[in-house]
Amino acid sequence: MSLKAGIVGLPNVGKSTLFNAITKSHVVAENYPFATIEPNTGIVPVSDERFDNLVKLFHPKKQVKATFEFTDIAGLVKGASRGEGLGNQFLGNIRNVDAIVHVVRCFESDEIIHVEGSVDPVRDVETIKLELIMSDVDLLNKRLVKVQKKAQMGADKDSVAEYNLINKLLEPLNNGDWLGANFPLTENEKKLASCFNLLSLKPVIYVGNVSEESYANPENDKYFKKLLDLAEKEGAEAIPVSAKVEEDLSLLNETERLEYLEMLGTNLSGLDKVAKASYDILGLKTFFTVGEDEVRAWTFKNGMTAPQCAGVIHSDFERGFIKAEVYNYNDIMEHKSEVELRQLGKIMTVGKEYIVKDGDIIFVKFNV
Repeated sequence: MSLKAGIVGLPNVGKSTLFNAITKSHVVAENYPFATIEPNTGIVPVSDERFDNLVKLFHPKKQVKATFEFTDIAGLVKGASRGEGLGNQFLGNIRNVDAIVHVVRCFESDEIIHVEGSVDPVRDVETIKLELIMSDVDLLNKRLVKVQKKAQMGADKDSVAEYNLINKLLEPLNNGDWLGANFPLTENEKKLASCFNLLSLKPVIYVGNVSEESYANPENDKYFKKLLDLAEKEGAEAIPVSAKVEEDLSLLNETERLEYLEMLGTNLSGLDKVAKASYDILGLKTFFTVGEDEVRAWTFKNGMTAPQCAGVIHSDFERGFIKAEVYNYNDIMEHKSEVELRQLGKIMTVGKEYIVKDGDIIFVKFNV
């Protein structure tokens, strides 16, 4: 299970520079609207101190971090939902992501033009949101035409349910209102709505691209404060990032990186904060498998059972699940030995009903 996030924003807000930092790649990052034409996708390892400590403890031959996938979507412009600036193509690229990372410009620069001629985070957010909303309206209206006749005849219950849901969703969207990940839907409606892949139902993380000078104290940046206020009203999260700083950090080794962050007055990079926020907003957690051969981090959704998590490792593990041995990360860090944990009774044998916890270390017993 890998998190997929789509990076969106207006042209020239720093998306491609941020993507370069995320993936340590070198996609084009130029000062013109459509520097990114095809979506660039990168698989990124998730930083986790617990994983690093387990590697130090077990000295495995192989180590595999959890990953998430970032897709850099070309800069959207007004009219993207109507095809302006190749917009329809770009909007289609983000329908399959789990979360939207919305990069918003919070810095001034005479060298980097703003498509609107001035820096205004709130205006820019509304521009992008409106295009995403209108794209959803267009998708739902097309679907409505297909189910309307069957639904109005009343003979097909599924068509009636879909017809009613589409109208429920269109009411706020037609008023220009963002639905949000917490839009009230029944469980059946959520299942049906998931087939539409609506952009306005996806969780959003705002990333304020601040100047290098504002990186350590973004709360004092007038532009980021506006973005933060907007995010708080929506119940969303706004994370300050300097795309240029992140790009510089990506070129350093770990020691140099930590020294640079310390010089900037912080111990976490903006990208680390984005990764954590992405996990939190999607209810994602991490469990581990460990041993001399391999230490690996696995991503799972909060509330998953032991067999479901076994299925994350391999489908056969879920199908033939018998039981699992589980112990806690904090316990192994304290005692440094599985033998000692077993003597202390801290290794549990669990069955199919066990709800896996963040930081659990799991050994699956199965038979197929």
